[in-house]
Amino acid sequence: MKKRIERRYRIARYVIYRQTILEPVDHFWTFLGAFTAIAAIGLLQQSHFTQQDDVFLIGSFGASCVLIFGATNSPLAQPRNLVGGHLLASLIGVAIHKLVPDQIWLSSALAVSLSIVCMQMTKTMHPPAGATALIANIGSEKIKSLGFGYTLTPVMTGVIILLLIALIVNNIPSSRSYPVAPWPWRKITGKKKSIGMARPNNGIRKRWT
Repeated sequence: MKKRIERRYRIARYVIYRQTILEPVDHFWTFLGAFTAIAAIGLLQQSHFTQQDDVFLIGSFGASCVLIFGATNSPLAQPRNLVGGHLLASLIGVAIHKLVPDQIWLSSALAVSLSIVCMQMTKTMHPPAGATALIANIGSEKIKSLGFGYTLTPVMTGVIILLLIALIVNNIPSSRSYPVAPWPWRKITGKKKSIGMARPNNGIRKRWT
């Protein structure tokens, strides 16, 4: 038992260590990507909508930025997951709200849990999408009144903005590649130190496979 605990501790420490090995320049690209993405969505909202119609900046976009700019190599941050996860979650969230409009505890629970299962089944797992499904049920009356239009605006409109900026910013430095598989004409230089989910090696690796 003691050896097992010690081994699990070493694995956890290794993962945390690998997740925090960052070159100083990584912080710059993470900041630039997240700032540009959220600013672009915010400016679009400010330019085309009144203060009462503020629906473009939903909370799940901030969480998506953490993944696509802060953990670029993570399987959960890839374009398929970003787009597919938010798309499914928004549709499910709105559908559940229409089916169970007056029981917020039930509609919220169903929306989130069903979204997770559907993302698992379609291999589009994207944790921030759970918030997208939830917002469809607990958001403002303006958001609820959008119906399935919520999927188009703000969800997919914002997701496309996030994706385009991620494709640009994450492919500027030679040490990054987004999607995780490098483009045919790009060669990734340097060591991929941190931007994503590292796999342990040596003796620890066997426990992960």
